[in-house]
Amino acid sequence: MSQKKAKSSKKTSEHRVTLIPGDGIGPEVVAAAQAVLAAAEAPICWETRLAGAAVFKKGVASGVLPETVESIRETGVALKGPLETPVGFGEKSANVTLRKYFETYGNLRPVRELPGIRTPYSGRGIDFVVVRENVEDLYAGIEHMQTPGTAQALKLISHRGSEKIIRLAFELARAEGRKTVHCATKANILKLTEGLFKRVFEEVAPDYPEIRAEHMIVDNCAHQMVMRPEQFDVIVMTNMNGDILSDLASALIGGLGFAPSANIGDTAAIFEAVHGSAPQIAGKDVANPTALISSAVLMLRHLGEMARADAVENALLATLEDGKALTTDIAGHAGVGTKAFTKEIIKNLGRAPKSYPRRDYQRLRLPRVDGARGATAHRVIGADVIVECAESPAALGPRAEAAVRGLPLRLAQISSRGAKVYPNETGVEPEPTDCLRLRFKAVRAGDAVADATILELLTRVAGVAPWVHVEKLSEFDGKPAFTKDQGEE
Repeated sequence: MSQKKAKSSKKTSEHRVTLIPGDGIGPEVVAAAQAVLAAAEAPICWETRLAGAAVFKKGVASGVLPETVESIRETGVALKGPLETPVGFGEKSANVTLRKYFETYGNLRPVRELPGIRTPYSGRGIDFVVVRENVEDLYAGIEHMQTPGTAQALKLISHRGSEKIIRLAFELARAEGRKTVHCATKANILKLTEGLFKRVFEEVAPDYPEIRAEHMIVDNCAHQMVMRPEQFDVIVMTNMNGDILSDLASALIGGLGFAPSANIGDTAAIFEAVHGSAPQIAGKDVANPTALISSAVLMLRHLGEMARADAVENALLATLEDGKALTTDIAGHAGVGTKAFTKEIIKNLGRAPKSYPRRDYQRLRLPRVDGARGATAHRVIGADVIVECAESPAALGPRAEAAVRGLPLRLAQISSRGAKVYPNETGVEPEPTDCLRLRFKAVRAGDAVADATILELLTRVAGVAPWVHVEKLSEFDGKPAFTKDQGEE
């Protein structure tokens, strides 16, 4: 039936796609997806390239060969099996390397109840997409040991990066006929970083008047995802929040074995299953290829092959619904192998599930965002200086005050882990640490502080305690661009 349908359709030119077989069960689930797409006559010309464990063993620290990067740069599309990051050799995750190379800023994780897959949520009609920012936030991976006892990670959230992912979430809602976009943040605590994400969401939302826009604290989002997941359509989040909650979401529909994903960038898109390489079952013909085949469906839609995407998805769903030939992770001892499951999907091409609501998909339009925004007025009014110091704030404070006499700066306070500890008006003895933050401000409120003054400040502070980091205290358009400590006036 599928062949007859394909022959009657308009001839389409082939799409070049980079194929990365991956590690562990990767080659098996990738072969399954290739077989189903070939049977559906999807016009794909594969370019097989390597990344992952085999490349690490060649001594390539990134885990990605240059010819793999070049292929993706030319094709603009990749289907990838799971990659292993070996312990003991190699430096970075090959997955992260690929995302960084091609700035795949958007990670799309569909979460939809599947026929024949029984979970505690069966029958609830779960059908939403987690849209996760994919390159910023704490996952920029910028960390330092500030002192021997204190580590720091920089949480980087940009206006441009936020706008791109938020617009992508709204465009996805449009393409899939969805009615609501939730933005889940921790803006109640992280008022500048997560707060920026929330503010950009509120700026962008009016451009999509037909879609309801709602903000939700991320803790509550996790709670609601477990209590009433059917309320969601699209949820957009910063990187780490999205990473955590997208895995939680996949558990609602059966687990990571059923979770496809798309990594979307301006110049390239990489499609992959969320699950790992599972080396313990590699080569045993027991891997479930559902997630990778579903990722290939996302790829077909990205390429504009909407009818073939529907055909492959329907055949997969009909196979799951029938329950005649399911892999052992679903059916237990009565299950079949990867190859037999794949053959059953191919046999079902041309069929559609009987009890599964159909969704009309349009091709996703990628957003275009203008350049970085700047403030019209920028003034530096002080500096935070982080020092390595084991002595008490009560002892350090007077010495730091004496050191800056004669400068147009005063020691406003000392803080430890975001709480003011000097002057200590509470009378509670602070927990001792080896890392303290000294906040200096202009002696006269409203005065600007020059770079030369800050350089002299660092020289004087170094005579009191070794400084390890400095941050300017800025005002943008008259508004403070830094947070207050707990206890700060």
